[in-house]
Amino acid sequence: MRAVYLDRDGVLNVAVWRGGRRSVPFTADEFHICAGVRDALPLLKAAGYRLVVVTNQPDVARGAVAREQVDAVHSLLQQELPWLDDIRACFHDDGDECACRKPRPGMLIEDAARNGIRLDESFMVGDRWKDVEAGHRAGCRTVLIAGDTSEAEGEPTISPTHIAPDLLTATRWILAAGQT
Repeated sequence: MRAVYLDRDGVLNVAVWRGGRRSVPFTADEFHICAGVRDALPLLKAAGYRLVVVTNQPDVARGAVAREQVDAVHSLLQQELPWLDDIRACFHDDGDECACRKPRPGMLIEDAARNGIRLDESFMVGDRWKDVEAGHRAGCRTVLIAGDTSEAEGEPTISPTHIAPDLLTATRWILAAGQT
């Protein structure tokens, strides 16, 4: 079985910015699905991919956001995007040194082990270098979404397999690349 692992903010839903920082959408009014996502996910699903959201949510550990708020956003995400098979979140901060916080590949590796996923036939799609590095460390091909909502944080250590402006464009490449 193959999977497409998807970062959340900036890939599936529009990133919210507060005080110059990326933040979790706190309310349904702040929650908006990115253009093309509703077209992309059914195509990936029809091609037989397991679709899993893998997201860092450190604001929970920092006390800036309640876990219930993040869970409410995930409920909205699942309602709006019924093609998603699972949502995995890391609620730790950098200092926690956990295995699940991207750029570490823990969320991908755990999902693959539980669900019989062939990581070498799978993809990680994200809009930050940490997503690309997590996918690379897990053994996936990687796609960097370099659209208007991407955040250039830190120095990239790994080049993505492919760069696309949005998820729909990335999906077309994944579908072609997945045939080889």
